[in-house]
Amino acid sequence: MLKDFTNMLLEWNKTGNNRQMPWKGEKDPYRIWLSEIILQQTRVEQGLAYYHRFIDSFPTITDLALASDETVFKLWEGLGYYSRCRNLLVTARHVSFERGGVFPDTYEEIIKLKGIGAYTAAAIASFAFGHPFAVLDGNVFRVLSRYFGINTPIDTTEGKKIYSLLANGLLDFTAPGIYNQAIMDFGAVVCKPRLALCGSCMLSDDCQALKMNCVDQLPVKSKQLRRKTRYFYYFILSYKNQFYIRQRTGADIWKDLNEWVLLEKEHELDPLTTDFNQLLAQLFSGVKGDITGISSAETQQLTHQTIRGRFIHVSLKKPLLSNTGLKLVPRNALKDLAFPKFINAYINAHPL
Repeated sequence: MLKDFTNMLLEWNKTGNNRQMPWKGEKDPYRIWLSEIILQQTRVEQGLAYYHRFIDSFPTITDLALASDETVFKLWEGLGYYSRCRNLLVTARHVSFERGGVFPDTYEEIIKLKGIGAYTAAAIASFAFGHPFAVLDGNVFRVLSRYFGINTPIDTTEGKKIYSLLANGLLDFTAPGIYNQAIMDFGAVVCKPRLALCGSCMLSDDCQALKMNCVDQLPVKSKQLRRKTRYFYYFILSYKNQFYIRQRTGADIWKDLNEWVLLEKEHELDPLTTDFNQLLAQLFSGVKGDITGISSAETQQLTHQTIRGRFIHVSLKKPLLSNTGLKLVPRNALKDLAFPKFINAYINAHPL
């Protein structure tokens, strides 16, 4: 059954796989690594444009390593999960400055790099260097779970062990890169999360999920995603065509990105009954300014949390004290700085 699965999958890849992506067949480990990092937690349709922009801006890993953090974060803007971008820079600089720009060529060395886990290491090792390591991403989990009828949760230790053993047992050791790409493509275009193309699937005769009528129930996850709601109130402080911003720090969302003056509350504020002047005065002693506008409620859905809030425009009559930890930036320089999507979406809709 294992051999039949592999052979049929490779046959589909040869005769029926029309999925085109710029990194398919790529042998440059830098480009493979870049594509994999961009596609973590990101749809291919969204990631394509970012991949092209990164390759155009940084043709080599050393070009990326020499770029400033702000430049790279600005290019990454909108992709989210900014820890990926920070890790990207750490690894690029490690490979460029400590390894002479030569990407490691073994799975054992690749997986040691910052931001690279088992899946990405297997992808780079097999695609770039032909090493026999099976990839396990969402597409692969789904295909294997359905075809073999596995209901062990994929996010448990037992599940990960079962799927890892199975994936490596199915691997074509003579062409691991081709096999890995084939099973990922199959999960993306045939064995899809919703509306799987079971009627035209060449593996359907032996698909256990189809026989048991549980295609949409597999794969199983044990952990339910719990989301919390946070309430952000941003004061857009302007003084003589300049704006106060700060860089986010700490172990929280949007680390290293820029933002306006933030007041986070545990509950939603009613703009009709809330004295935002008083709240601003609590943030900065002696502040003098006029509130010129309060936005409607804005929302952004993140994976584990929902951000809701408003933007309060304030025209200052005098600059803030110098010990606020804020930076005063000219209006025309804001476009070069990286902001979270929550802020960018508002700026784009309401230019300053």
